[in-house]
Amino acid sequence: MTSLHPALVFLAGLALVVLGAELLLRSATRIANMLRVRPVVIGLTVVAIGTSLPELAVGITAAAEGKGALAVGNVAGANILVLLLVLGLSAAIRPLPIRPHSLRLEVPAMIGAALALVIMSLDGVLTRTEGALLVLAAVFYTALIVQSSRRERRAVAAEFAHEYAQPPLPPGERGRTFARHGVLLTVAIALTIWGADLLVAGASSLATAFGVSDAVIGLSIVALGTSSPELVTTVVATLRGERDVAIGNLLGSGVYNILAILGTVMLVSPRAIDVSQELLFIDLPMAAGAALACFLVFKSGLTMSRLEGMLFVAAYFTYMGVLLLTRL
Repeated sequence: MTSLHPALVFLAGLALVVLGAELLLRSATRIANMLRVRPVVIGLTVVAIGTSLPELAVGITAAAEGKGALAVGNVAGANILVLLLVLGLSAAIRPLPIRPHSLRLEVPAMIGAALALVIMSLDGVLTRTEGALLVLAAVFYTALIVQSSRRERRAVAAEFAHEYAQPPLPPGERGRTFARHGVLLTVAIALTIWGADLLVAGASSLATAFGVSDAVIGLSIVALGTSSPELVTTVVATLRGERDVAIGNLLGSGVYNILAILGTVMLVSPRAIDVSQELLFIDLPMAAGAALACFLVFKSGLTMSRLEGMLFVAAYFTYMGVLLLTRL
């Protein structure tokens, strides 16, 4: 596909990444069910991590090719998009009630992760040691999620069960089903890796063609592309009036984007990842500021109003406008 226009290579890669991530998520969820993992734990961990798989695939591929700034930009841009555009759109359509659990755990964790990333970036590089610290923090956060899930309200737990629980299989079917989903998992991983390779190649070519940095491409079109499943899922859930699961996964994936996804990328990167001045002083603080704004809005009444949602959406498009006008 290298002879194709970079935009077509990028779109083909994006389609494969999204398809691979969706297949991987379905198979991983089914396998977790067969291993008798509780539905609420599947929703808060397996699914939250699964929705961040496009960022992981793109990040590892970009880092391996010496384009670490694209990986950092993708994570920062994805979190800004999720918190401002996706949450904002959901609230603009219908006022958004927030679970107290999210205010106590997921949002503070997101603020802490975003601030930690800013602090780690102050010397201009992100190292393997710092990546290991983020991954350890992801393990600790997951343990907290699993522990706190035991105290979820009955209605929320029932919604997770409705969303992710599967009927038990007859003994004779269990082995075949497990093997089938294992094969599907392998195919999904292959598709995601292939798609990530194409997406990074197309994105880098677009950056060269437009004369911008890899970070800008990561913050804009790559972030929009890899976050598109969350955007669609949340809007559909909002229209159906079933948002506890979708919003919980959205906030959880924002935490995992930094701790597990970027942490893993830093850990496996063959060299330290350079962080540009623009990322350090504009985009990473913007991601932290978006998380802090969520906390302040949610704390005011455990609800995001339509007006607040529209303000979040306006903030996202203002940020994107400034990004494109000043760095293109």
